[in-house]
Amino acid sequence: MNKKEAIQSAAITLLTKKGVHNTPMSAIAKAAGTGMGTIYNYFPNKEALINAIYVSIKQQETNVFKAFDASKPIKTQFENYYAAIIDFFIAHPTYFQFMEQLQASPIITEISREEGTKSITEVYRLLVKGQQERIIKAINVEELLMFIGGSILSYLRWYFNQNETKKATLNNQINLLWDAIKA
Repeated sequence: MNKKEAIQSAAITLLTKKGVHNTPMSAIAKAAGTGMGTIYNYFPNKEALINAIYVSIKQQETNVFKAFDASKPIKTQFENYYAAIIDFFIAHPTYFQFMEQLQASPIITEISREEGTKSITEVYRLLVKGQQERIIKAINVEELLMFIGGSILSYLRWYFNQNETKKATLNNQINLLWDAIKA
């Protein structure tokens, strides 16, 4: 891990545990095992660091779609997407905590949000294709994305508060969501 990655890793851990206002750059430097000057070589301020983490997580989310087979049925692609994004955040719980805390924060710049939107490009295309083929309801795609995102958020909140979870629960959520958006 290079210094920049170490700084981001330390920052995400501290930010999710202590919050933005209770995490000074000096604490991040100490946790990253680096000096303040090094942090400022990479990030001019805490807001820039937070935005870099946000964009990094969104770019990693994009990788969830790289293994998808566009020749499969729309429903299968959708189910695979939902399960993959859930698995992504389960594998990276601090990413989920970070995004839950800061997704709607004014700290996240419009430029970062635009970059972050790229992470759902393939889902957007899938929904549009599903609508064109009359498989998915003819509702504004932005509204569908909001609904799907809410489902993902709710499931993950539930998941991280359970002592024991069952695979059937995720499958039930996928089926409920599919039933809600299919035409």
